[in-house]
Amino acid sequence: MTKHSVARRVVVLEIAGFSGVIFFVWMNEILDLPYHLFGAFRTKINIRESLFETVLMCALAAVVVLLTMRLIKQIKYLEGFLPVCAFCKKIRVGEKWIPLEDYLDAHTEAKLSHGYCPECVEKHYGTLMSGKKTPEGSGAG
Repeated sequence: MTKHSVARRVVVLEIAGFSGVIFFVWMNEILDLPYHLFGAFRTKINIRESLFETVLMCALAAVVVLLTMRLIKQIKYLEGFLPVCAFCKKIRVGEKWIPLEDYLDAHTEAKLSHGYCPECVEKHYGTLMSGKKTPEGSGAG
């Protein structure tokens, strides 16, 4: 399943959910469900109230769908291609080059922690931090 189809599915499900709620509001108004289900007093059909509720739900649905599409666009951007400097590992955002840590801090919820991979420990510190002893006769010691 492609990312585009997942995004489309999410939006379609949101619209279907709001449509279901609107349908329920109208069925409640037409069928007077509280009267039939709970023995409440009968009420007259109030078209104005149902129209008002429908307009409010449509406005809320529009906001939710727009925010969802915006967030999906941001996720796609974050998962997409990022130009990285081959030397200093800064990321190009527009015309600016910013440190990787700053970019991740500004655009994700990720928290960074620093450490040393075994190759860098060996390269930069030799046996000093690796816990290995120097071989005998190497002149050390």
